[in-house]
Amino acid sequence: GSAQTQLQVISAQLLHMQTNTTIELPQHISVIHMGKPNDKIPPDIDVSGFPDSDIVSRIHADIRVEGDTYYIEDVGSSNGTYVNHTSLAPGNRHRLRTGDRISLGKGDKVTFLFQSS
Repeated sequence: GSAQTQLQVISAQLLHMQTNTTIELPQHISVIHMGKPNDKIPPDIDVSGFPDSDIVSRIHADIRVEGDTYYIEDVGSSNGTYVNHTSLAPGNRHRLRTGDRISLGKGDKVTFLFQSS
């Protein structure tokens, strides 16, 4: 077999539940911006094509990568970020685990399932 190295790349995906779309999280960047196109911080994960994306802020949430650990934080969105139906306070990081349900905005309309291997 192949030797496991310390540089094992952890792959992680977000599954957009409403459309059953899998989004690979970009690798080799430490902050992944979720939102919609804007002049300040272009999103790495652009949700503008998804249904009900009007409830998502242009600069909504960041996923931070530290080693093989992923964190999500709300960066001052209008409608909030929810993990497993619990609202994240802006600036509060939540450590993501496989199976966590991330909702951008209220009402579970733009929902992602976090999956990492």
